Amino acid sequence: MPLLILLILKGSYFLFACFVFLLSLLGLTEYYRMALPERRGVGLFASFAGAMLTLTFLSPENTTLLPVLAMLVISFCLLFLFIFRDIKAAAGEVSLLFMGFLYVPLLLGHLLLLRGLTYGIQWTFLMMVIVMSGDTGAYYVGCNFGKRKLYPVVSPNKSVEGAVGGVVGSVIGAVIAKATFFPQLTVIDSLATALLLGIFGQLGDLFESFLKRSFGVKDSGAIFPGHGGVLDRLDSILFAAPVAYYYAFFIFMRR
Repeated sequence: MPLLILLILKGSYFLFACFVFLLSLLGLTEYYRMALPERRGVGLFASFAGAMLTLTFLSPENTTLLPVLAMLVISFCLLFLFIFRDIKAAAGEVSLLFMGFLYVPLLLGHLLLLRGLTYGIQWTFLMMVIVMSGDTGAYYVGCNFGKRKLYPVVSPNKSVEGAVGGVVGSVIGAVIAKATFFPQLTVIDSLATALLLGIFGQLGDLFESFLKRSFGVKDSGAIFPGHGGVLDRLDSILFAAPVAYYYAFFIFMRR
């Protein structure tokens, strides 16, 4: 997170793109290690191929995404057609593989779209502030006042009170952002982005917990000792980045 923030504020667009590519590669590697533990070779190959999807977001008007995605789908369909082990499990393995492409690089690539907008640095940093202040608010309120379980089958430690505290934290973060580095936001923009990104950020966190429980693992990885893997750090951003981009592009920039 700190390195991502530093690159948002100080790094060139090219360095930022390289870092997003690296995050995508690491995130996909973790995903396939959980989803397809017996397909290490295929998972590594798919991680590199899938991470390339993030770079298609660099093209003008994003014209290369669909052809690259189509080629990946066809290539891996043909690969599994000839290397399957158990034909009854093959369709499930293919589905999990393609889910990785959609979940990590397709969503994470929106960071590049967001960074490339007018006020792109401010928008990207705003998203980070909203997500991080939401995480802080959820943790503090949940630890001190949490009583009612939010979704125990997916994440037993999260509470309704913590979720509300997270949204309040996101609103506070957005208000501070408007008052400091992003005065171009209206009050409505601040509230709308705080609510949208705060809620979708928490849903992204829940979805990653859902995946981990489904795959039977505690953390997506161990790259951050005591804090899990890359996906554990990016779970909220994966859902928040597309929402931030489409709000900025379709609402903020159309005024």
